[in-house]
Amino acid sequence: MSEKTTPQSSYTGPIVVDPLTRIEGHLRIEVEVENGRVKDARSCSTLFRGLETILKGRDPRDAQFFTGRTCGVCTYTHSLASTRALEDAMQIEIPRNASLIRNLVLGMQNIHDHVVHFYHLHALDFVDVAAALQADPAKAAKLNATISPRPTSEEELRAVQAKVKALVESGQLGPFTNAYFLGGHPAYYLDPEANLVATAHYLQALRVQMDIARATAVFGGKNPHPQFLIAGGVTCYNALRSDVIASFTELYKKAKDFVEQVYIPDLLLVAGAYKDWASIGGGLADYMDFGEFPVRERDIEARWLKPGVIYNRDLAHPLLFDHTKIAEHVRHSWYEGDQARYPYQGATQPQFTQMGDTDRYSWMKAPRYDGHAVETGPLAQMLLAYAQGNELVKATVDTVLKALNVGPEALFSTLGRTAARGVETLVVAHGVGEWIKELEDNLARGDNKICVNAEVPRSAEGVGFVHAPRGGLSHWIVIENGKIANFQLVVPSTWNLGPRCAEGKLSAVEASLIGTPVADPKRPVEILRTVHSFDPCIACGVHVIDGTTNRSYDFKVL
Repeated sequence: MSEKTTPQSSYTGPIVVDPLTRIEGHLRIEVEVENGRVKDARSCSTLFRGLETILKGRDPRDAQFFTGRTCGVCTYTHSLASTRALEDAMQIEIPRNASLIRNLVLGMQNIHDHVVHFYHLHALDFVDVAAALQADPAKAAKLNATISPRPTSEEELRAVQAKVKALVESGQLGPFTNAYFLGGHPAYYLDPEANLVATAHYLQALRVQMDIARATAVFGGKNPHPQFLIAGGVTCYNALRSDVIASFTELYKKAKDFVEQVYIPDLLLVAGAYKDWASIGGGLADYMDFGEFPVRERDIEARWLKPGVIYNRDLAHPLLFDHTKIAEHVRHSWYEGDQARYPYQGATQPQFTQMGDTDRYSWMKAPRYDGHAVETGPLAQMLLAYAQGNELVKATVDTVLKALNVGPEALFSTLGRTAARGVETLVVAHGVGEWIKELEDNLARGDNKICVNAEVPRSAEGVGFVHAPRGGLSHWIVIENGKIANFQLVVPSTWNLGPRCAEGKLSAVEASLIGTPVADPKRPVEILRTVHSFDPCIACGVHVIDGTTNRSYDFKVL
């Protein structure tokens, strides 16, 4: 396939993408386009969350059950962050087995989220399902054989093609409703056979993700909203049986095989066709993440993946992470005041102005690290691990770069952000295998301790850091008289998708949209590619206003 370049129009004017609904809220993207390229952007969260207000006055042990409902996708990460925050306030260390079990559930949550993101939330930004109808299934089967060790037969591909054709002809398009363009789109340029292979794997992933979700429930008890966490460890004693661990292991191996044999080959196939996107959507030059998978639960520096900060894309000099440098800005948010606050002193007092306000324009706050707007997420975590000399990450990243025949500079882009999720998935899948073995070895030695008892302090502060699938997540708790006096959630979406700060610095997604080419302002798939690369969990309709004619266009995003 010859390398192609994203086309652009000569359009000048505004484009409003609203709503970009996420599971945990709504997102509105406003951009100004000049001669076919984005010159300014605003990211507007249009739903007030209010959890911080709801938690005040409650028992600190209740926090995890409320915050777990922040999101319907990665519910475990919020419960874990709240639990870690309370454990930090208690100043307790949990048993190693409890950390291992938490790591196993979080690892499978990570794998599940990235598989679903790639295929069901992001792939249709690059894969033209309608074009699969023009594919030759025999050629598509041969293509699949060259990229993947898992066969997808000509018969299966014909069946997928027939299914898509029937959906198109019926007008009831199921998961692909308005998610592709029957008239074609100049910004899509996979070959028809590649589109057919990717569409087949999209449907396979719908089934695979169910097994991955089942794995998280083996220890968690249920998914979503697992019930096995407690301040002091975990409570899943029944899951220590060898047959239960064997069930988890079987589901894990299925997930790992799919990642290695289907997800990564598809990622390389798509990335190889869209190499021009290795120079689009880079955005910020500063990155931060909290690391993950503890060796000792409260020692953030002892995590399997380390926390850290990178400034100016300088991979030679990664910096240590210091949580005292975090402050949340509200100058351009729908909250009272202008003061940036350390989260323990954070205030959440809503003060809405109006939709379309260009001064105060989002319900999200704007976290900054030592005054820097930073990107968090899989790209940040993989860059940090690479810079810190993590051998597994370095080998995996170098393999992907070599397969694509691109240099490290390609990582700082929309394509790099998408590829980093695949790299992280491979790395975490390797780690899950290690933690299963360590847990089995501990149990074989008779060590079955998974929790400790501890009292909630009358007065204390605590913070829990989690590397969620979307990036750095932290919960901050202040306890007074045994009750929650203040609680703040600083989530990946606020780091990446928040508004400007008091100094006018753009958030990660706002900065990443600058310079993005737009081929058709009525169908701005290029904007969606970059926004989706941050995984804001999109599952909704998009409405676009033409700045010249004021005509409304509908573009549904699935």
